[in-house]
Amino acid sequence: MPLFTSPDDVRTKLAETGYLADDAIATTVFLADALGKPLLVEGPAGTGKTELAKAVAQSAGAELVRLQCYEGLDEARALYEWNYRKQLLRIQAAGDGQKWEETHDDIFSEEFLLSRPLLTAIRREDPTVLLVDETDKADVEVEGLLLEVLSDFQVTVPELGTIAATRKPFVVLTSNATRELSEALKRRCLFLHVDYPDAEREKAIVLSRVPEVPAALAEQLVRTVRTLRALELKKAPSIAESIDWARTLIALGLETLDEDTVGQTLGVVLKHASDHTRAAKELGLN
Repeated sequence: MPLFTSPDDVRTKLAETGYLADDAIATTVFLADALGKPLLVEGPAGTGKTELAKAVAQSAGAELVRLQCYEGLDEARALYEWNYRKQLLRIQAAGDGQKWEETHDDIFSEEFLLSRPLLTAIRREDPTVLLVDETDKADVEVEGLLLEVLSDFQVTVPELGTIAATRKPFVVLTSNATRELSEALKRRCLFLHVDYPDAEREKAIVLSRVPEVPAALAEQLVRTVRTLRALELKKAPSIAESIDWARTLIALGLETLDEDTVGQTLGVVLKHASDHTRAAKELGLN
């Protein structure tokens, strides 16, 4: 059963969660759902790629299952592993009176299987969103683990056989493009590039998430953030940090973003000393 009926339905339901989708996002999410294809979302860090997956899950009333990728991620952390301590205790409890064949069949059963995110998402019968976050941070070998899941929505456990999905999860893979993903992985996905929003949409996002902020202050804030993003920074301010900055100004009871305020609160949006120095120079701060 599809999660959405049209791109407009996607836009409306995501907006109810606080995620304001443009036409490209709404259309691609709808098509990924309608075609049963994984969605690869690529773009700079902090543009709302992970939030998109969370918003889809929330809007559809689905469970979010997240696989956070990192260097060194392996099959045991992504797919499944056996509970070796429990297996050892079972072998010791069996004693010498039980044949090894019987013990083997016993310890390689569901009771001893530790399900990790990919297998968990495949086995769920309720609506599920599988988020494979920051796929580009994982080793190339991890992509091979994903291919069977994304091709046939199934996982093979040699001791138990092939476990196929009874209900396909909605799959979102995110990438900051720190390395090129394999063509085999890309072929299985619909592609969506998400960049920083334009000024009007970012202002709408800030007002949606922090409704108590005056519109004029939100406009000042967005204009300043966009100026910062245009600089050569180690880390450009994310949308989440724009929202945090708006909340900071409200908490301080401020109604304007003057030079003193920017200087005092710049740590909300810039997290490197070198970025502070460059911003202070470019913005003419004391």
